[in-house]
This record gives sequence, structure tokens and C-alpha cells, in this order.
Amino acid sequence: MFKGMTRKQRKTLIRILIGLVLFLSLHLAEELPLPVQLTICLIGYAVVGYDIVWKAVRNIGHGQIFDENFLMVVATAGAIVLGEFHEGVEVMLFYQIGEFFQSYAVGRSRKNITQLMDIRPDCAYIEQGDELVQVDPDEIPVGTVITVRTGEKIPIDGVVVEGESTLNTAALTGESMPREVFPGSEVISGCINMTGPLKIRTTKEFGESTVSKILELVENSGFNKSNSERFITRFARIYTPIVVFGALIVAIIPPLVRMGLMGLAPEWNDWVFRALTFLVISCPCALVISIPLSFFAGIGGASRSGILIKGANYLESLSKTRQVVFDKTGTMTKGVFEVVAIHHAPVDDQKLLELAAHAEAYSTHPISECLRRAYKGTIDTDRIESIKEHGGHGIVAVIDDCTVIVGNEKLLKEQGIKGMFCHSHGTIVHVAVDGAYFGHIVIRDMLKPTSVQAVQALHQNGVRETVMLTGDREEVAREVANELGITDVQSGLLPEDKVRIVEEMMAKTKEKEAGGKHRSILAFVGDGINDAPVLARADVGIAMGALGADAAIEAADIVLMDDDPLKIAEAIRISRKCMRIVRENIVGAIGIKVLVLVLSAIGMATMELAIFADVGVMILAVLNAMRALRVNSL
Repeated sequence: MFKGMTRKQRKTLIRILIGLVLFLSLHLAEELPLPVQLTICLIGYAVVGYDIVWKAVRNIGHGQIFDENFLMVVATAGAIVLGEFHEGVEVMLFYQIGEFFQSYAVGRSRKNITQLMDIRPDCAYIEQGDELVQVDPDEIPVGTVITVRTGEKIPIDGVVVEGESTLNTAALTGESMPREVFPGSEVISGCINMTGPLKIRTTKEFGESTVSKILELVENSGFNKSNSERFITRFARIYTPIVVFGALIVAIIPPLVRMGLMGLAPEWNDWVFRALTFLVISCPCALVISIPLSFFAGIGGASRSGILIKGANYLESLSKTRQVVFDKTGTMTKGVFEVVAIHHAPVDDQKLLELAAHAEAYSTHPISECLRRAYKGTIDTDRIESIKEHGGHGIVAVIDDCTVIVGNEKLLKEQGIKGMFCHSHGTIVHVAVDGAYFGHIVIRDMLKPTSVQAVQALHQNGVRETVMLTGDREEVAREVANELGITDVQSGLLPEDKVRIVEEMMAKTKEKEAGGKHRSILAFVGDGINDAPVLARADVGIAMGALGADAAIEAADIVLMDDDPLKIAEAIRISRKCMRIVRENIVGAIGIKVLVLVLSAIGMATMELAIFADVGVMILAVLNAMRALRVNSL
């Protein structure tokens, strides 16, 4: 029965059960003397309501008189004084039931956060002689080689220097597919080493590692309140004293009018009971509890899908997004060159790649690395007699007594060789052997597998405008935008150009919509250091968290832990679901309360109806808020 509950939840449930027994006993004790009924009532009241009474007294001592605890105590104490013992215990009992549901709902959403907290490693291991010594991760400097055994969490970001294994990254990215790593692979903290021991050279301090940054984002997410939460705070601050004085008016004015003007008996009991009923109904618990809970549940549900939202205000802003602006490289593309075509080669394609890979054997340029990856064979450095690099143009190498030229069109002209024009977009690497043209290799930064689907999903979710801003060449940018289905693209931009364009788009939207009073939200998605300024400037900044630069992640409001652009649409969908639940709770709670308050003022509301309008509405609102925890992937 108590499995999975916290100590506080178990304690609350026991109190509810005892209170329920005493409440039922009151019904059975209706024929017993009044002192016996009062005793049962006070015991039941104390069991289920002592904490509420204490909070009310403590808050009054701090100068915070008008809150829901004060309303509860006044209303229930008044009911007991009037001899309505059942109602006095009933209000407290059902309030505690509502609190229990709220605690359970928060526990559900906090469980997702706690799963993230479990990714924090408690220790790291370093070799000293033949032994592994346990060390606090905070004490490990950058450049230290640590050992991570099978089944352990990686404590600090680094690069694998020895060993091969597969990593479980689900806690960070939400992806179930393990990731293969080997010497030279970059690894991030929080992943679980699954199949073999690894030696990792740390590249960051523990406090700057991915796991620490993630936990910091999640732990601080509650500090940024949404407009809806601020509305509830302001609403409760004004609303509570109004209803307290309203109840006083209901209790005092009608009896005085009845006695002074009409010469009739004042019927104090009747009007005081109406005032107390009015107070019970007016308690704003449903709003105060359910609205923050809705946002907390939404943030918790999103984190389970690998979407970290830094605060409720960003969740609310995201729901209004109608413009999404993308960076290209590393955001919509992989940020890694790949060979996509080989043209006009008089030899086998693999032979052309073999020559190019050997010529580029010692270069660290990304294009050289791409050519070596594309070549399936083993590079035999004994075949290479000499290599001469022509800065910015390419390489001239002697391989197997043949002069091999690998580079751009300018290098061919320098060597007096006529190349062939290529219609494909991308980086063109020409290859010539002993003065004869052998063809060219087309290299391109490939789209991520879900990029096209991501743009389609955004348009289906009500995003009116998608724009790409990139520093790449116009023809490359235009081709990528066409493949993605993006409506507008601007190329050859510096970081300050991106900021300027985003600011112009935001200003233009502000002028267009509702005379500048309201406008749709613009979200920018990026991954690099150069994207940090525009991520900070946009209404909502969304960063790629797995391979994105630390500066971008720091500047962003939302972080996608697996770099999947499809998660952008999923994040928007989660935010809109959360805001829909918030609106339902606000409209439902206020609507029902206003209706029952009117009925109470004219004497048509019973204490049972008052309890439903307070505790019943709160329970319904909390149950509705729990729906924000459920996230269905696209």
C-alpha cells in the first residue's frame, strides 16, 4: 500500500485514514451527548488539520495574514462554533486529500528530475601503480587520465585514450540506442559504460562537465516564473483580502439591515454560516497549487524526452512560437563532411579515393579526414615518398613513383592541368596523376536524418515562418534550404549579422501584430560559439546540447540533449499542451468559484457544495495538471 511513497506521503495518508474513521464516527455519534460529539470532532480536527492551523498562526506572526491557511482555519473553526461538527472536520479532511494528490503529482514529475540527478557520479578512479584509487571528481584537474570500469558512470567529460565500449546515453539524450566509442572518441559525463573498461583523458573540470551543467539547468528551472504563475501570485495577493472583507460584509451588513430597517430578528447564525461558507468556497488553493504544478510537470515530462527547459517562462513563451530561425552547420546538418559523389574517374571509385586518402594521410584538415574515412582500405605510409602542402589549395604528393595532385581548381591551374566543371553543390576535390586529370570528389556536410521531418513538423504545428541564417556560401545554403523546405535563407553571415537580422524580424513582427502590443515569439536554434549572441537575443534560444558549444548551451533557454532537430516541434507541442492545461485550470477554477460564491451569498450553497468548490476543484485541477507529465513523442 505504501510502496513508492515518501515518508511525508505515508504520514499524510495515515492521518487521512484516521480522520476518515473519526469523520464517519461523527455520523454514528449523532444521538450521543453533545460533549462526546465535540470531543470526536476536535480529535479529528486536530489529526487532519493541525499543520494548517500552525501554518496560519506562523504566517500571521510573519505578517502574512491573508492566505489559504487563514481562510481554512476561520471557516472550519466558525463551522464548529455554529455546531456544524461534520463540516468542520470534512473541510480539513478533504483539503488533506487534495494535498495528498498534489504531493503525489509533484512526486511523479520530480521522479523524472531525480532520474537526472542519478547521473551525477559520486567518485572517479585513477591509476596509481597497479591499483585504482578512488578520488572526488571535484579534485581531478583537466588532462588527468581516469579509468571507468564496466557498469560505471563517466564522471567527467573527456576523450577516450584506451579501450573500446558502448555507452548508454539514455539518461542524457532520451535515446535507447547505445553509442560506440573507441580511442579518440569524445565522451560526456553521465553516460554509463556498458561493455568494456575505458581510460579517458579529462577535458573539463567536474563543475564544467555536461552532467553538472544539466543538473544546474534542471535545479534552477523553477526560479524563472512564467507570466501565468506571476498572474496567480498577484491574483491571490489581491483576491484573498477582498473575499475576507466580503465575508465580513455578508456576516454583518444583512443582519444589521434586517434589524435596523425592517425591525426583524437579525438571524446572526444564518448569515455567519453563509459568510463561513463564502470563505470556504473562496479559498484559491486550486489555482495556487495547480498552476505551478502544471509547469513543473511539463518541464519534468520534457526532460524525460531529452529536452531541458530552463524555466516556466520559457515553456510559456515556446507555446507562442510562430517563427523559427535555424543555424545550418551542426544544427540542421551533421557538421561533418562526407563524400557524396565521384565524377569522371577513369579508374575505379575506390582507387581514386585510395590515391586521395594517401595524399592526405598526414593532414588534419576536416576534408582530409573525410577522404580517409571514405577510403575503406588501410593507408600504407611506406608508399608515400613525399608530400608538399599548398596552403589553402591542396597537396602534391609522390605515391608509388607517381605525382598525385589533390586539391581545388586553383591548384590544378598552378600545375597547368585542366579540370572538369562540376554541377553538384559542395566542396569539389580534384585529383590528377602525372599531369592527367583523374576526376573529382564531391564532399558535403550532410543533413541530419530528421532535419526534413523536423521542418515539416514545425509547419504542421503552426509555425508560419522558418528561416536559415548561415555563414556558408549562398549556393550551398540555398540547396540545403530547398532540401529542408525552409521558406527563407540568408548566407555569408557573421555572428553580428545574425543578431541584426533576428532583431529586425522581431521588430517587424511587433509592428505587424496588434499595434505592437502583442506579437508571436521567435525561436532561434543553434549549436556553436558564434550562435551564443543570437541565442541570448532571441525570444527563445534553443541549443543543441550533445555536441553544441558550452557558450551556446549557456546562452540558450532550452537545450536538446540529443541534437535532434525533430525535438524542436516536440518541445513546442509539450509547451502548448502545458499551457492548455493551465488555461483549463484557471477558467475552470475561477468559473466554478464565482458561480458557487453567488449561490453562497444568496443562501443557496450548502457547506458540502462549498467543500466541492474548494477542495473538489483543487483535486480536479491537480489531476488535470498531472496530464502534463505524459509526453508522446512525434
